[in-house]
Amino acid sequence: MNLICKSAGALAAMLLAPAAGAALLTFEAAGVNAAAITPTRDAFRAAVGGGTTAGANGSFGGLRREINWDGVPDIRADPNPLPADFFNVNSPRGAVFTTPGTGFLVSANSGQASPVLFGFPNDFQTFSPQRLFTAVNSNITDVSFFVPGTTIAATTSAFAAIFVDVEVAGLTTMEFFDESGSSILSRDVLVGGNQGLSFLGAVAGAGERISRVRLTSGANTIVANGTLGNPNDDVVVMDDFLYAEPRRAVPEPSGLALAGLGLLGGLHWLRRRRPDA
Repeated sequence: MNLICKSAGALAAMLLAPAAGAALLTFEAAGVNAAAITPTRDAFRAAVGGGTTAGANGSFGGLRREINWDGVPDIRADPNPLPADFFNVNSPRGAVFTTPGTGFLVSANSGQASPVLFGFPNDFQTFSPQRLFTAVNSNITDVSFFVPGTTIAATTSAFAAIFVDVEVAGLTTMEFFDESGSSILSRDVLVGGNQGLSFLGAVAGAGERISRVRLTSGANTIVANGTLGNPNDDVVVMDDFLYAEPRRAVPEPSGLALAGLGLLGGLHWLRRRRPDA
């Protein structure tokens, strides 16, 4: 009886103990051109693994995925919206986007009907030519993860993004959330200046799992090609996304705790059924 009670108590303590604090390792840089942030991008790549040559659907050795927007077909580029699940259905990379706005745009290539760079050539440049990415009618993009090509929820251990035209400190941020929806890191993106490029990424250092990343891009919005939400606030868009291979999500801690309580109940019943109890 004592052995059963002690084991049950130890199990309860293990299942109900608070999770360890996050220890995400950040990678950040900003500058006037691609050369200013490429070493930091390369350091992030090395930390995640997978080499420099992508396989099918942007997979780098099954360790890392990348999205540079440049393979998006013209029919899915400005002025046409990009489907939020394009990079989990059309090009399965395990990333699905949501926004409080009205959708997403990938900028047009030269030679298309729409002007390049969302119609703002004096504000934007590219890290990997020619396309850029933005939410429409919102400055918020949420990235959620799935086992690539499926609807199975997944998590990742690392995520990074490149931002274009961050001119005002504190307005462009990235926030990382775990499987329970708790924030585990929030960080401002470094100022890159007019047309400048900024890189921010984080890699889990203590086994954390990232289920969602929120990117807040400046304080302004793009409404359509050449049209901003207002003429005053800083407008920021995005280029490459890089992230560790999404893996199937494990049950949330609350679910594990409930399962543990059920097991404790079974142990209590067993103890009461023992003749010497």
